[in-house]
Amino acid sequence: MTAGRSGRGVAGEALGTALLLTAVVGSGIMGERLAAGNAAIALLANAIATGGALVALILTFAPISGAHFNPVVTLTLALRRDIGVGAAAAYAAVQTVGAVAGVWLAHLMFGLPILQVSRHARGTIGELTGEFVATFGLIGLILSCGRHAPRQLPYAVAAYIAGAYWFTSSTSFANPAVTLARALTDTFAGIDAGHVVGFVIAQIAGGLAAAAVFRWLLDDGASGANV
Repeated sequence: MTAGRSGRGVAGEALGTALLLTAVVGSGIMGERLAAGNAAIALLANAIATGGALVALILTFAPISGAHFNPVVTLTLALRRDIGVGAAAAYAAVQTVGAVAGVWLAHLMFGLPILQVSRHARGTIGELTGEFVATFGLIGLILSCGRHAPRQLPYAVAAYIAGAYWFTSSTSFANPAVTLARALTDTFAGIDAGHVVGFVIAQIAGGLAAAAVFRWLLDDGASGANV
């Protein structure tokens, strides 16, 4: 998951993140419509579709941009000096813009108002803890699997996110760009705009904690290996 070296990498991050959010929000809308009020079925559909889309998108965009799709992933790699500060800032910006565009595209596909604000409350301590756990696990997986089983990384990330939809109380956003964009959809996948900051803080804290813990577990200082 190293970064692309040109404007193509930035474009790849924008497009890949947009398509990811289209998958997340679109499958949430479709799942809720077909589940006849059964939230468990809607969440299952959302998780499966997101996991499947992640495999496809990572395989597609990894050669172009590294397929971060997530400012916390980009931040982690910047701290490891696998991506420069300027490139990391550009990635984070286009990830956010792309995520919002992906939400709007999902609304357009399903005939919903393009501009929305979510009222889906997700502000409990338990849900914030869930975001810390979800992001900690995601960053740890990327650092470890990226070194020891890089060919399996797309499948591992997808499997983890699909599982974390179920084992975390927050349903695993684990991504600041995704969180901000999902505040702009008042559908199954949404999050109340007032709870975005708490989620983002928990995500950054989880990512930084994972970077520190896995630096020690993987002994990066001694080996000098890159993700």
